Amino acid sequence: MANAPLLDRKFLERLERLTIHWQKSFPGLVGGHNRSRLPGGGQEFLDHRHYLQGDDLRAVNWRAYMRLDKMFLKLFQVEPRVPVRMLIDVSASMAAGDGGKFDFVRKLAGALCYVGLVRLDTIEVLPFATKLQEGKTCGGGRHRFTPLAHFLEDLKSGGTTNFLKVVREFLNDYPQRGLVIVVSDFLDENGCDKALQFLADYGNELMLIQLWSDEDRTPPWNGECDLVEAESGARLHIHVDAEARARYTEEFDKFAAGIRAVAMRNSGRYAGIPTSTPLEDAIFGKLLQSRSVA
Repeated sequence: MANAPLLDRKFLERLERLTIHWQKSFPGLVGGHNRSRLPGGGQEFLDHRHYLQGDDLRAVNWRAYMRLDKMFLKLFQVEPRVPVRMLIDVSASMAAGDGGKFDFVRKLAGALCYVGLVRLDTIEVLPFATKLQEGKTCGGGRHRFTPLAHFLEDLKSGGTTNFLKVVREFLNDYPQRGLVIVVSDFLDENGCDKALQFLADYGNELMLIQLWSDEDRTPPWNGECDLVEAESGARLHIHVDAEARARYTEEFDKFAAGIRAVAMRNSGRYAGIPTSTPLEDAIFGKLLQSRSVA
């Protein structure tokens, strides 16, 4: 029996109504469907400026010249094809428990890539754990989705999360500024705030999508428990009661608020999504509300 596709056709048709938006104006290739504040050779009039020696005479407003005896250049709004890169977490913690986070991250990445393909955006998908892994570039329209879906389906989870190392590798390999989408549980024993701030400090726009399973936020256990950390294998013996669960949930919410704060203070976007949420509700609910898609 054939495996079920990553995303079904009916759901893909709903995604065609969406677009991925960014807030900043980036220099990029002409094309795409997001407006920029950069002047250039687009279709929509933006402004005038004085003619300078060497400017293209075809862009001169000759009617203004006939009236004012001065040469002005017409500037049009560029629609750049901004570099969009998606970092997706494939570390061992994403497959912990029932593996729901790992399945969810691949489907969510596939959905966002399909939105980009429909709008003729080009998105580079880069899996990561301890280091940045070999990625997959998808672009050229909706008919290019199948190879990307196969790439996501073939991904394997494993390894520890090292955000700082991954971000350093990313900034070295991809110096051009653009939109960086990070889809992860952001569980790194060394923290991830510093690494995420590096991405923003280098001029990238952040879209942070935090995934968690229900048990990540609200432990379901009672009594004496032996916990094994999914990535390091470290063991911890604890006693869990209602008070301990409430404190844990409170600390988890503070952790999520910290991730959100990194995005907000850098004019980015953040969405926190429990993986028990149906994928359709996550995209047409959480991601729409956060203005990650529109």
